[in-house]
Amino acid sequence: MITIVDYGMGNLGSMLNMFKRIGAKACIESDPEQLKKAEKLLLPGVGAFDAAMTRINAVPDLRKILDHKAIIEQIPILGVCLGMQLLTRSSEEGTLPGLGWIPGNTTRFPKQKDLKVPHMGWNIAQLNTPSLLTANIDAEPRYYFVHSYYVQVDDPTHSLMRTHYGVEFDSAIGCNNIYGVQFHPEKSHRFGIQILKNFAEF
Repeated sequence: MITIVDYGMGNLGSMLNMFKRIGAKACIESDPEQLKKAEKLLLPGVGAFDAAMTRINAVPDLRKILDHKAIIEQIPILGVCLGMQLLTRSSEEGTLPGLGWIPGNTTRFPKQKDLKVPHMGWNIAQLNTPSLLTANIDAEPRYYFVHSYYVQVDDPTHSLMRTHYGVEFDSAIGCNNIYGVQFHPEKSHRFGIQILKNFAEF
C-alpha cells in the first residue's frame, strides 16, 4: 500500500487516480497515527517551500513520524515536484530548513535572456545513475515540468536523472530508500507511468 501524505498542499486526487490506473493500492492520509503504519510514502507538493514546511511542522508529531519512517524504518519514500525539493536541506524560495533527507539544495533558475520562469512544459530527462526508480525507462524520456526552482544534490551518485533548462539540474534523485522527481509523473504519460510502476513494485 502506498500512502499519499496529505499535509494540505498537493495534487492528491490525480496521483491517487494514476496509482489506481496502474493497479497499485494507494490511499490518501493526513492522520499522523495512521501514517505510522505506512509501508511506502509519497510526498506530493504544489506551491511554496516555506508554506509546505510550515504545514508539515505545524501538524503535531507529523515531522517526527516522517523522519522516523525515512531514517529509522527506511521505508520507500517518493517526493514529487515540491515534494522532491522538500527532501533537500534548504531552498532559495524560503528561509525554513527542509527535511534534509538527501544532501543538496534547491535554487532558483537564473535570470537569462529568453529563459522563461517557471520552467513549464515537456522536457527530456537524461538517465544518469542507474536506479530501481528508473528501471525499464526508454532512452531520453520526456516528462512534464512546472517549477521555478531546481535541485542540485551534493553527491553525483544521488542524481538519477538530469535535465537542461538554462542550467543542468537534477530532475530525479535518490539516496538509499528516499527518492524524488521534479517532474509530474501523473501528467507524463507512459514515461511517468513507468516511474510510478517502479515505485509501486519496490
